[in-house]
Amino acid sequence: MSGPVTPDATDLAILRLLAGDATLSAAEIGRELGVTQPAIWRRIRRLTDAGVIAGRRIVVDTAALGFGVTVFLGIRLAAKGRTSLEDFERAVTAIPEVQTVQHVLGQFDYRLRIHARDIADFERILRRRIMTLPGVGQVEANVMLSEERRPGPL
Repeated sequence: MSGPVTPDATDLAILRLLAGDATLSAAEIGRELGVTQPAIWRRIRRLTDAGVIAGRRIVVDTAALGFGVTVFLGIRLAAKGRTSLEDFERAVTAIPEVQTVQHVLGQFDYRLRIHARDIADFERILRRRIMTLPGVGQVEANVMLSEERRPGPL
């Protein structure tokens, strides 16, 4: 990784396009922005080398795969037992339905994003997998009703 980069207007336009569709080629981006394909490729390489572009991902429609419920779970670790954060994180990341694990500041210690087939499936995950984790104390679940995806502050 090279030194810090201050993106200019063209870099930000490239990032906006890639945030919307990571499969766009340098040629397609160049046509959209009126810039040559080699110039776009060099800019993408520079942004990648600087760590501004940290990777490219696909967005999977979990509902299309049969996972119709998304739940955000707040977890406060119990003071008793003094379970280490590392032990909890290692155990929770091994659960396949847990999509994200965020160590947060506030009422809870962790916030999890869980995909389940339905509410009964979520209850099974909660009872058999989450509540048996080391150090779990207070738990609060919020079922997601809808989500709007935004590309970020670009």
